[in-house]
Amino acid sequence: MVKAYSDDLRARLAASILGGRTCRATAELFGVSVASAVKWSQRLRQTGSAAAKQMGGVRRAVLAGERDWLLARIKAAPDLTLRALAAELAERGVVVSHWAVWKFCMNEGLTFKKKHSAQRAGPPRRRASSRALA
Repeated sequence: MVKAYSDDLRARLAASILGGRTCRATAELFGVSVASAVKWSQRLRQTGSAAAKQMGGVRRAVLAGERDWLLARIKAAPDLTLRALAAELAERGVVVSHWAVWKFCMNEGLTFKKKHSAQRAGPPRRRASSRALA
């Protein structure tokens, strides 16, 4: 992950722009992009600080509130697809992608394995031989 520019650089650059220098000239002087110079000066005007916003963090689980319902639903109908579960959640007012449902199942240790009866047909050499005609 990239590291944010220092707050000192941001503050000096934004102060230079607020002092009357153009964004392009200031960006060239400090060796940053024009877009960064504009954003930092706008942030200083709006919030009083050109400091970087927080990076990273932990995202909360979207389906944490639906855990009990999801586990009961999967137990009642174990052959449901992830997209079907996502559609049922949407009917309940929780709009998520099937990837969010997959992540929930993965975190809960639930797997969806194919059944042996659903395997493809084997090669002809493994089939029982047909009877010869007389």
